[in-house]
Amino acid sequence: MGLVLDVDVIDEPAAAAAALDPLRARLLAALAEPGSASTLAGQVGLTRQKVNYHLRTLEEHGLVREVGRRAKRGLTERVLEASAASYLVSPTALGEAASDPARVSDRLSARYLLALAGRVVREVGDLARRADAQDKRLATLAIDTEIAFASATERAAFADELGAAVRDLAARYHAPGGRPHRLVVGAHPVPVTSEPGPEEDS
Repeated sequence: MGLVLDVDVIDEPAAAAAALDPLRARLLAALAEPGSASTLAGQVGLTRQKVNYHLRTLEEHGLVREVGRRAKRGLTERVLEASAASYLVSPTALGEAASDPARVSDRLSARYLLALAGRVVREVGDLARRADAQDKRLATLAIDTEIAFASATERAAFADELGAAVRDLAARYHAPGGRPHRLVVGAHPVPVTSEPGPEEDS
């Protein structure tokens, strides 16, 4: 039985298409725990044969794998499991249409932040897959916090101070010839369900 990842990145177009199908997405979510075509059939309202067809498609793309077999009503039933508990689709799956920070002119725009986030998914997904293949741990750093600003002026001051601190640390620890690491710092308003649109500056 292979390791079920907390999250995996899908970068193959055909695999992305298979996973984005609403029914197959439901099957993937259900198979975060091992199951069979017969147990899933009742959950999705299809026959076992039709569920088997969709499972075979997911299996062909490495999203589902067999983890065992068991006897049921005189038949041998395959027990399957998803390769991960959840998934992200890499911009790589979109080929030439994939997002690229270099193609966004406004470095202060939300679109630039989205392009940076897409690049993180693409690069870290690829690095994580290679590290897993070598049974190694990928060295990463992630910081996630929330901060509320009293005004747009204070938010701008915070951005200036944060930029200065990051530049100072980068200058202090940068070692020419060492292993390069990409550092991305971003901020955006926390989504609120009742929020009608983008937050306005106050």
